[in-house]
Amino acid sequence: MTSEVVAVEGVEFRGIRIATEHGAILLLQGSRANLGCGYFSLAPAEKLGDRFAIVTGVKDFADMLDAAVVGASSAAASCGVVAGMSGREALLIMEQK
Repeated sequence: MTSEVVAVEGVEFRGIRIATEHGAILLLQGSRANLGCGYFSLAPAEKLGDRFAIVTGVKDFADMLDAAVVGASSAAASCGVVAGMSGREALLIMEQK
């Protein structure tokens, strides 16, 4: 597992990468915002009320920022996160509101 700081428009997020045999599990996390790759499920975020959005087809943190959101928890949606927006936009919306 590796961790690094990923700055998005002046806001710092923690990027966590866990290697798997054929790829990686990726998570960008702020104080309120969570953006995960396709390895994640929204069910736990729904149960806990966490702000969580998912992007797919990504290989690194830069890809996550550019990829379109394919799903979001109710808490993320209540902040304004919708499918199709970029991961970058989703992170900033979840973190600021």
